[in-house]
Amino acid sequence: MSLESVKAHLKKYERDQDILEFDTTSATVDQAAEAIGVSPAKIAKTLSFRGEGELGILIVAAGDARIDNKKFRETFGMKARMLSAEEVTEQTGHVVGGVCPFGLAKDLDVYMDVSLKRFELVYPACGSRNSAIELTCEELYQYANAKNWIDVTKDWQGELKAETAAAKEK
Repeated sequence: MSLESVKAHLKKYERDQDILEFDTTSATVDQAAEAIGVSPAKIAKTLSFRGEGELGILIVAAGDARIDNKKFRETFGMKARMLSAEEVTEQTGHVVGGVCPFGLAKDLDVYMDVSLKRFELVYPACGSRNSAIELTCEELYQYANAKNWIDVTKDWQGELKAETAAAKEK
């Protein structure tokens, strides 16, 4: 059902036919990267957190980024607490491993983390543990009806610094 809700959502943008479906699982960042043939950093993972009240908050971040609890608290005014697998399925309509910001069961606030902005193309899941789609960051932001770009992650800047240093050496 979840893949179908994503297809219906992406049909509004004439992108439902662009969903990639794999014979193998793409439930983790590493599995998705291997199935697609890209670096894990380019996987746009969707993380589900408790919000204020009953609804969760979704944050889409680069595959190599980790939540920085201090930045999260400064941005949202609360501690970063992830939803349980059952809560994720109930709120998003997607199972863990296929969670994405499209075709959601509830009207959740979606935010894009700046860790994604270093890539021209990123690959979010599409509601199942064996699907993804190639999107620009602008398309991902638009299709997800994102509220804003935020900076709540860490550990991805090391790769960015290494890439910048390598480019300067050339």
